[in-house]
Amino acid sequence: MTESEASPTHPTRGSAASAVIPTPVLQKRARWMPSLVWLVPILAALVGLSLVVRALLDRGPAITIQFRTAEGIEAGKTKVKYKNVDIGEVKTITLSKDLSYVHVKVELSKQAQRFAVEDTRFWVVRPRVAASGVSGLNTLLSGAYIGVDAGRSTHEQREFIGLETPPAVTGDQKGHPFVLYGDKVGSLDIGAPVYYRNLPVGRVVAIQLDPDGTGVAVRIFVDAPYDQYVGMNTRFWHASGIDLRLDASGLKLNTQSLVTMMLGGIAFQTPPDQARGRAAPNNARFHLAADEAEAMRAPDGAPLRILLNFDQSLRGLSIGAPVDFRGIALGEVESIGIDYIPDRTTVRMPVIVKLYPSRLGMRLHKAQHTPALQRSSQLLATLVKNGLRAQLRSGNLLTGQLYVALDFFPNAAPARFDLARAPLELPTMPNALDQLQQQMADIARKIDRVPFDKIGTNLNDALENATRLFKDLDSQLAPQAKDTLQAAQKTFDAAHAMLQQDAPIQADSRRALTALTRALRSLSSLAEYLERHPEALLRGKSEDKP
Repeated sequence: MTESEASPTHPTRGSAASAVIPTPVLQKRARWMPSLVWLVPILAALVGLSLVVRALLDRGPAITIQFRTAEGIEAGKTKVKYKNVDIGEVKTITLSKDLSYVHVKVELSKQAQRFAVEDTRFWVVRPRVAASGVSGLNTLLSGAYIGVDAGRSTHEQREFIGLETPPAVTGDQKGHPFVLYGDKVGSLDIGAPVYYRNLPVGRVVAIQLDPDGTGVAVRIFVDAPYDQYVGMNTRFWHASGIDLRLDASGLKLNTQSLVTMMLGGIAFQTPPDQARGRAAPNNARFHLAADEAEAMRAPDGAPLRILLNFDQSLRGLSIGAPVDFRGIALGEVESIGIDYIPDRTTVRMPVIVKLYPSRLGMRLHKAQHTPALQRSSQLLATLVKNGLRAQLRSGNLLTGQLYVALDFFPNAAPARFDLARAPLELPTMPNALDQLQQQMADIARKIDRVPFDKIGTNLNDALENATRLFKDLDSQLAPQAKDTLQAAQKTFDAAHAMLQQDAPIQADSRRALTALTRALRSLSSLAEYLERHPEALLRGKSEDKP
């Protein structure tokens, strides 16, 4: 191609093909329509967003519960239930830094927001066997879950310490809690039943020691409507075991139920001669007696401590043994000891007893200005002058148990009773068995002092002398004794011959006695005649001629 042919602007070279370029026409662009394919992901995104929003709106607070072990708990499976209604789920389980417990993170539902308060309690529901019975058997198939006791506080809380055992009383139960104070817990355990007239009406919810360690505090809960029977005059006592008594009425067996025989229990009742009093408020305090007899006994005043010094074995005497006055228990033994006396190089057995003078049932003095213990001391001084003494006696021949008996001994030696001494010392008397043992010991000592060896030697000498004497009698006196016996035999024969019935002396004796009888009869007739006719002594018989 030449340069002239390639130039498009050449004016002289043109043809029919070289027409004028048309002017472009401007038109509006049509609206873009999306494809239906995009509708599906948009709808899915909207549904997902709504689910996320709903989940955020329905999600409740997240809490952390501390347990000693995660036994039975699984993340993503274990539920949190209140009255068997799901209110949450376990999300994660982690160990603590010191590996001593586990942290269970729980996510509660929106409706369970009220459970995230400070007095809410959580525990793991598993199969358990306790004093209150068997629980959680349904978890054998469904698996363990976390139980909840709803709190009533208004302060929110996110961290909790879980209970290792289910609470004996939940917050929605109606009734009243009470606190009982006693010397020992006995066979009680948490969940042990509480009885009223042999009917179970409550349970033991907690047991703890006093701060000073001298007793125990037992917390109980009495269900409604039985809590109305607990008044300020109500008495509580241990109903554990079996109360077996043998008295004049026979053998008596008393127990609340078979449960108390094995697991223990508590019973309460108001004394029959007293009113129940006003209703006891929550956490009212009561004394827990050892048995029903102690609980129903009238309250005692201040005790009077008495010292008793015994000079005998105290085997069989124990702390708590009764102090008896003619069948009435006036106190109990508080302590038993031993005391060495250097002056007499011997020992004595001191026994401290507590006496309750109010159990005598009488007024010691009418003087109101004198303290009660002082009046009791003055009364004891008067009784000691009249022969009051303390003595150990056997309470059971089978077990050998002893008790302290107070009684009057009119022939007791005078004793000094010092009112200024603390504690007061009451004189004692040995019991009959000890006296017998002492007498036997004295007799044995006297027998030991008898010279049996010398007596035996002298007895042997006497026997030898007697043997020689018998030999002499046999050799010297035997012939003379034989002649004497022969003469005596002759005399007896003669006397026998005289006393025979056909002997002449017997016939003469009978005739003499017959004549004597006739004479006596004549004298008797004469006496009767003279008694009738005394004038015959002067005139003679009337029929006699002059």
